Amino acid sequence: MPLPHFLLMVLAVIIAAGVSLVLALAAGIPLPVLALVAAVAAVIAHLAARTGAGLDNGPHHTPGA
Repeated sequence: MPLPHFLLMVLAVIIAAGVSLVLALAAGIPLPVLALVAAVAAVIAHLAARTGAGLDNGPHHTPGA
């Protein structure tokens, strides 16, 4: 991936995260609740990767490898 495309992708992700955060706070969602939801989503994504769940049917993650 060329460097300008990578940097634009990183910028888009940062802007999307900022907009999401501002919109959630403007909607009245407390910051601790938002943090808890993000943490639970990260745990679910991690466990899904460990069990090999996904759409790509790629190689399974083996702990300690």
